[in-house]
Amino acid sequence: MDSLIYHNDRIIHLAEARLSPGQMGLLMGWGVFTTLRIYRGVPFAFDRHWHRMAHDAERLGISLDYEQEAVCNAIVKLAAANGRQECAARLSFIKNHGGMWADAPGCPPTDLLIFTKELSVWPASHKLFLIPDGIFSHGKLAGAKMLSWVQNAGTLERVHGEGYDDALLLNEQGHIAECTSANVFLVHGREILTPPLSSGCLPGITRDALLEIIPATGYTLREQDLVPKDLDSADEVFISSTTREVAGVGSIQPNWKYPSPGKVTNELAVAFQNYVKAHLQHAHSSRS
Repeated sequence: MDSLIYHNDRIIHLAEARLSPGQMGLLMGWGVFTTLRIYRGVPFAFDRHWHRMAHDAERLGISLDYEQEAVCNAIVKLAAANGRQECAARLSFIKNHGGMWADAPGCPPTDLLIFTKELSVWPASHKLFLIPDGIFSHGKLAGAKMLSWVQNAGTLERVHGEGYDDALLLNEQGHIAECTSANVFLVHGREILTPPLSSGCLPGITRDALLEIIPATGYTLREQDLVPKDLDSADEVFISSTTREVAGVGSIQPNWKYPSPGKVTNELAVAFQNYVKAHLQHAHSSRS
């Protein structure tokens, strides 16, 4: 994490940040967050991130109390202050009040926190480990990107310790849902399959973009329930996330191996990069 952060309405040094120990968001993980990719100083697809955060905040009973454009500008200013033209940013809204133990006098209803950091270095080919019952798809908050992220974070830490890059999570019905921080896609010839949101997976921003990009590249895209047996016949598997973009999967333990990154994965990675370039050109032309 970089030394300068954005807290509520200003840029401060990380060591100067003060959050109430009675803040409900900290005590209970009551808040929403998103991770953005900054390209050439521009937050990619910020409108999509904002729409998802606003939707999840409403589900969790959190008041954002911030204007979309002002928050986007804050991210840009913070990235510039930290000397980051290419980086990742973490945007969080943390609930201050409510519940038996909350005690955050003088604090606004919701705290805004923004961090930036250098881009993570991901492997050229990901190794995944299959985890049963990793997602509860029928929960009221299934698919929400909220601060209560310990189940995914703990699973990721455990599989990292065993030499894997991420976990592939099944839901309570035995359907493939997602990784701890990425969506998953299976390639079957000219057809590409991905779990539906009803699986409990996160509506990822890169996933959302790929739903537009894939049909335009000539491949057929289908959202459908998938089970581990579907991994047997896949030609390739890839995952998508804000920081990984489109990344190949070389193996899924205990039983599956794939060419990685495969031909289709490479094609879609290029298509996504072109999509980003078009977004940046539009953003820069709008500013000029």
